[in-house]
Amino acid sequence: MSVPRRPLWTLGVTCTLLVAPGCDAPRQLEISGTTMGTAYIVKVVNAPPSRDEDAQRDLRGRIEDVLQRVEGRMSTYRQDSEISRFNRSPVGEWFSVSTETQFVISHAQALAASTDGAFDVTVGLLVNLWGFGPTEVTESPSESALVKARERVGHDLLESRASPPALRKHAEIYVDLSAIAKGFGVDEVARLLEKVGIGRYLVEIGGELRVLGDNARGEPWRVGVQVPAPDEIGTARRTFALREGGVATSGDYRNFFARGGRRYSHTIDPRTGLPTSHALASVTVSAPTAMEADALATALYVLGPEQGTRYAAQHRIAALFIIRRGDGLKEISTPQFAELLDTDR
Repeated sequence: MSVPRRPLWTLGVTCTLLVAPGCDAPRQLEISGTTMGTAYIVKVVNAPPSRDEDAQRDLRGRIEDVLQRVEGRMSTYRQDSEISRFNRSPVGEWFSVSTETQFVISHAQALAASTDGAFDVTVGLLVNLWGFGPTEVTESPSESALVKARERVGHDLLESRASPPALRKHAEIYVDLSAIAKGFGVDEVARLLEKVGIGRYLVEIGGELRVLGDNARGEPWRVGVQVPAPDEIGTARRTFALREGGVATSGDYRNFFARGGRRYSHTIDPRTGLPTSHALASVTVSAPTAMEADALATALYVLGPEQGTRYAAQHRIAALFIIRRGDGLKEISTPQFAELLDTDR
């Protein structure tokens, strides 16, 4: 079996978004590195001048500290993280967590209820069974294994409280924050930048991104949506302008595996316990924060082309759906997203 490994986050594939050419210019500082099993890049305008190396090192160090903090709280690939320790904690007992972890869980639980379980962070057991978790597997799970796992999946089995921040589980669940925590990490870096007085930036972690203000050329940041095909990764199908907010994409063309002549999506539907299988190739969401965009993109992708477009319209979400139709692709965008799109492809 060939399963793409994502060393930190595995629930719901998020496809790389491209920053279109023209963003790089003098007076723009770029800081990049690795985190959460992927790459990150931070572009800041009006950053500390190039001669002020101490200020730039300090900014890089503070960004790294933020990312390490999020990873140390929300990664299932770290046995000492808050969420890993919660997953090992006894059923029925309140488990103290950070304000940040409780905040992320609270948002996830609200979206789970709103989507009737299409988005559900308790899906971790199913993710692991299908080989998209920390442990390698060599075969598809049996029907009996899936039935048992599904009995321990459901947002009603997880409870959170804000004061004091804590989580409680009502069964032996396995919480996986992969489809929301990366976006939260982007937001935390953005919050740091604004705290130190930077009002023009782009922050991206593995495809989830957030921008504020104009780029160094005094223009909106240009964001590209990839062509949803494995042989065209890196090619932008659509571009749009954004001065403020978060963006994320989920799809089935980047992380999947083939077995027995069948292609299995990386995204597991918590309601069925199976990899998603519908005509939706990708969905891109723009939202006020990267965390919201991250979670919504996964939720809409799981819902599929019909339910997903209805949900997006009902909730006035800025979303672009790319749907397979025979040998071609069809686009459906909500009015909120259509306002962002260029007239030319």
